[in-house]
Amino acid sequence: MRLPRRQFLRLAAGAAVLPASLRVARAQAYPTRPVRIIVGSSAGGPQDIIARLINPWLSERLGQPFVIENRPGAGTNIGTEAVVRAPPDGYALLLVGTPNAINATLYDKLNFVFVHDIAPIAAISRESQVMVVHPSVPTKTVPDFIAYAKANPGRVNMASGGNGTPAQVAGELFKMLTGVNMVHVPYRGAAPAITDLIGGQVQVMFATLAASIEYIRAGRLRPLAVTAAMRSEALPDVPVVGDFVPGFEMSTWFGVGAPKNTPAEIIAKLNTEINAGLADPQIKARLADLGNTVLALSPTEFGKLIADETEKWGKVVKFAGIKAE
Repeated sequence: MRLPRRQFLRLAAGAAVLPASLRVARAQAYPTRPVRIIVGSSAGGPQDIIARLINPWLSERLGQPFVIENRPGAGTNIGTEAVVRAPPDGYALLLVGTPNAINATLYDKLNFVFVHDIAPIAAISRESQVMVVHPSVPTKTVPDFIAYAKANPGRVNMASGGNGTPAQVAGELFKMLTGVNMVHVPYRGAAPAITDLIGGQVQVMFATLAASIEYIRAGRLRPLAVTAAMRSEALPDVPVVGDFVPGFEMSTWFGVGAPKNTPAEIIAKLNTEINAGLADPQIKARLADLGNTVLALSPTEFGKLIADETEKWGKVVKFAGIKAE
């Protein structure tokens, strides 16, 4: 039996709408089982702390457990690849951060392209670093330090928590923009680097606020400037490096991503809930305690941030010839 043309067109149009309707229905039902948030570092690290701050909020708001799964190794690449290979259904998420942007150039052979294979969902926060020196270093300002380092080429040791870490690339950006010659001394983690800085074995470090603030308050380290574009509420009297070195900005950031091709409706739902959490006074206060500021963005805005940061740190990694350990 042949259908009248008008009736046939109505049925065809209805069939075309069905897949979109099913996607929306799945997004409205999501999640129907526990969701994994994979963290590419060990428990207790900065990324892990941020993930454990946001996961109770998501669990409560969405009615399913959001479970932290630590997959440390290869500078967060093991955890990232696990999410890249996961089904794009919203049940495997990735706590992303500045190391992902650095690793895109730092590692010669990766089995994924971060900016293409991870879909941005939502940013969470930014954290400034602080340029700190041992009190024996005879400088109290960034211009004084630049003059001192140029007068003592190769004699100023710069500590970091390892090759390719945010602390190193911040220092390498500083060297690139100022022309100073500092010797990079990588440690196995930020804690031993800070310990040797306090002991005077090294002279300068671009440290996280969380790792250095108590030593600054105790007078065991001297802050010269914070590395973000704006002053830190934790150190309101300390200027920013960019005031003296045009073009310098370094702040670590955190957010959430998913495998590419994850339905847009699920990404939008997660973005809405994460941004609602970032507006909650208790979460904002806890982030402030950690030296972080809220970074509420749309998926598109977060994607641009990731792309810009990947390009920026790629240039620094190439300039400095940094190699993965």
